[in-house]
Amino acid sequence: MSFIESIRTVLSKYAVFSGRARRSEYWWYTLAYAIVSAVLYAVLVLPGYTAYLTATMEWSMAGDPAAPLPAMPGSLMVGYAVTSIFALALLLPSLGVTVRRLHDTGRSGFWVFLGLVPVVGAIILIVWEATAGTPGPNQYGPDPKAAQQPATV
Repeated sequence: MSFIESIRTVLSKYAVFSGRARRSEYWWYTLAYAIVSAVLYAVLVLPGYTAYLTATMEWSMAGDPAAPLPAMPGSLMVGYAVTSIFALALLLPSLGVTVRRLHDTGRSGFWVFLGLVPVVGAIILIVWEATAGTPGPNQYGPDPKAAQQPATV
């Protein structure tokens, strides 16, 4: 599955939690999500945060305890708002593809809650998401990899 095809598949199955997802579908989507998140953060949040840190450092070096703290720049608040909206808009597709990826490995989608366990839960989920899916059909549906391979004689 190609980069664009995997993103298109995940977004077309916006809130689908049934079925199975190949490793390529999951990891290409995860890469695209990470790249877009990093770019949004670098372009929208970092400049405002840098301006706020500079103003705060100048305030602290002025030595006037009666002076008010500098206000948070509007660009920083807008940056946080845009990145939060992006994350919320893609929350369901991200959960959906993660659940389908767990289904491909023969695990229940409820294992996604393991990610709430600090550090260890995330590591276990990453390992499971990186393992090959069960060959052939399982209780969650047909093998998505077999559906894309030509039949051999």
